[in-house]
Formats: sequence, structure tokens, C-alpha cells
Amino acid sequence: MNTTIAIDLGGTNVRVARVREGKIEARLSEPVKASGTEREVLDQMCALVEKVNNGTASRIGVAVPSVVDFNTGIVYNVMNIPSWKEVHLKQYLESRFGIETHADNDVNCFVAAEKAYGAGRPFDNLVGITLGTGVGAGIVIDGKVYRGANTGAGEICSLPYLESNYEDYTSQQLFNKWHTTALAEADKARTGDPVAIARWHELGLHLGKLLQVILYTYDPQAIVIGGGIAASRDLFERAMLSSAREGFQQPHIVDKVSIIFSSLADCNLLGASLL
Repeated sequence: MNTTIAIDLGGTNVRVARVREGKIEARLSEPVKASGTEREVLDQMCALVEKVNNGTASRIGVAVPSVVDFNTGIVYNVMNIPSWKEVHLKQYLESRFGIETHADNDVNCFVAAEKAYGAGRPFDNLVGITLGTGVGAGIVIDGKVYRGANTGAGEICSLPYLESNYEDYTSQQLFNKWHTTALAEADKARTGDPVAIARWHELGLHLGKLLQVILYTYDPQAIVIGGGIAASRDLFERAMLSSAREGFQQPHIVDKVSIIFSSLADCNLLGASLL
């Protein structure tokens, strides 16, 4: 039976899996050569594909943390991989493997997987956001991923907010201002450190305002939250929900929309397999 090779290219790791009917049959992961040339990263990715592919794959799907022209498969300015400025990924992989290939933004893949296999299944209209090094958003309208006319829909992190934009206040970028990491501050907060607790509370307040933007803009049935920072929901969820209600013109909508934290493993790989 035909299978799909799914690739999740992150700024830290590159993961490749063989997927059949929504199940991962084989998987490999290794640290990405982030400081390497464009070709070195491509060769690393292709080497993993060759190891995972057992000859049954009929498609390749790639999740990339950047703006991706979905129609042409051109990838622009990949986060944490400086050499990837304009990579004709679809063309390269199809030429190398002779297999139909599609690439998309990683958060589009995340929300597609949530819609197909995860918390988003009951909803036709939802927004997925991932909180990590940066912030990304993927949109599902009438059951389908909405990419916009130029495949740039969902770049809400770039919207102006306070002194810069939302990403600077709702991701690891906020912790960078304090010269620390989200992981370190989570450990401290759970031991009762008042400074760390206050920092997570501040993150929650900013996230609440980001939720307001989503509600005003898309009015979804559900918002699904994932990413590494979401693992510390216990430290910011209450502040986030309180902030989302505060000042919102229709506060009952905040209570009506389903705000869900993702529990689906391998979202990006599963979403890439759906491309």
C-alpha cells in the first residue's frame, strides 16, 4: 500500500517518518545542520528520506518553519537556518526522488493534523497556534486549511503590539529579554520562585491579547494551542484566559469558543503527510 514520507524541518532537528493511513511506521531524527549551506541541509534531509523509504512511498510532504509558497514549493527565510533564503524545495526533491512533493508552513501542518486526528476533529472552523522560539498560526475554514492568496495567511505574530509585535511578547523572545529561557523559568516557577511566577503570568497576559486578535479576526469555533511553551500551561493558562476576557467587546464569545491545548504527538509529521 502507498505511503507518504513526512519531513519536519525544524531549526533544531530534522525529523523524517514513513506514514501510512495516519500511522507512523518508521521515524528518524537528528540535529539539523543549521549553520550549513543550503545544499548540506538538503543532503542531510535526503539521506534520512533514503533510510526511511522502503520503496512504497508515493508522496513526500514537508513542514517548514517559514513562509512557503504552497503552489510552487519555494521556501523562504527558514528560522534558525540562515542559508535557506529561497529554496526551491519541491522542485529539488521531485527531481532527486521522482516522487510528488508538497511543502507547507509547519503551523499549517500542525492545524491540519489537529483537524484530521486531534482536538480539532469536531470543528469546521479553527485556529491553531504554536508557542516556541516564535509564534505561528494556522487557519482552518470550512474544514480546509486556509493559506491566503499568497500562502501567507496566519502571520499574526508580525502584527504590531506594544513596542514591537506579538511574537516578541508571546514566545521565547519574551524570555530572551530577561536573558533566560522558558524551560529554566518553568523549573524555577514550580519551586515557588516569585520572579519566575511573575514572568509566566506576564506571558499569559500577553497571550490573552493574542487570543483576542484571533477572536476578532477569525471568530473560530476552537483555538488549539501547541508548541514547547504550551507544556507549561499550568503556569500561564489562568492569566491568559483572564486577559482574553478583559476588555473584549463580546466577552461571552471567549467562554463559547473552545480553547484547547494539543495532546497529539507528532503533529507536524502527521500534518506533512496530509499534504
